[in-house]
Order: sequence, then C-alpha cells, then structure tokens
Amino acid sequence: MRALIQRVKRAEVIINNKDRRLISKGLLIFIGIENEDSEKDIEWLSAKISKLRIFDDREGVMNNCLIDIDGEAMVISQFTLYAKTKKGSRPSYIRAAKPEISIPIYEKFLENLSNKIGRRVVSGEFGAHMDVELINDGPISIWIDTKNKE
Repeated sequence: MRALIQRVKRAEVIINNKDRRLISKGLLIFIGIENEDSEKDIEWLSAKISKLRIFDDREGVMNNCLIDIDGEAMVISQFTLYAKTKKGSRPSYIRAAKPEISIPIYEKFLENLSNKIGRRVVSGEFGAHMDVELINDGPISIWIDTKNKE
C-alpha cells in the first residue's frame, strides 16, 4: 500500500459532482493498493498514520499525532499512486490492484484507521470521479509505502 498524507486545515471531496464531504483540521490521505497488499499492510499503515507526529505542540514542535489534536481524517482511493513512468509519456498502472482486490482492502483500511483514531473516517467513493480541494497546512506532505518499512 502507498499513502500520500497531507496535513490540512480543511479538505473537501465532491463525488460525481453531487455528494460533498469535508473535514476540518487533520489528515487527507490518498491511498493506493497493489495486488500483494494484505492485512499486515492495512494494520501497519493504519497504526503508522494514527501515530504520525506531524502536528505542532504548544511550543510549535511537531510532537502531536492526529489523536492528540482530536483531528479528522479523510481517505481517498487513488490508483495513480502506482503509476509507472519509466517508459514513454503515458503512465502505466499495471501495479495497481483491480477493484475486486482493492475495494475490500480499502474498506478494511477505513475501518482500521477509524478504530485507531477513535472517530469516523470520511472517505471518497472508490472508483468514482472526485474533485478534491484542500488547504495544506505547512505545507506538510508525507509519502509512505508499506513495502519500505525498514
């Protein structure tokens, strides 16, 4: 699994030009899934994100995690995180898992992250067209790949 995590002041997703969902201060997480991803990846990534200390404490030092600030989380599926751009000008997405594999993993990730942070996670809709708007706070963007844990 791959995640692009952005610390945000607010984020909003509009799904298929009609359904609008938003969060205030917290994390916007773009998630990519590949065929080899498993329960271990879901568990490791949700634990890592829930404890990621990228929010300022009272002294302005990034010592707080999402739980500490009672922040919100939004997760958006994004198969393009597995874009392969080595050859030519058109990216290949061959490493991104097909929906029959990725949807159950995506849903389990949402559930795991929600349990870890103790609140509902706002999500986009898997496979839908989504417009995402955010105010990146910092800016702070973190890239995590579960295949590079060490």
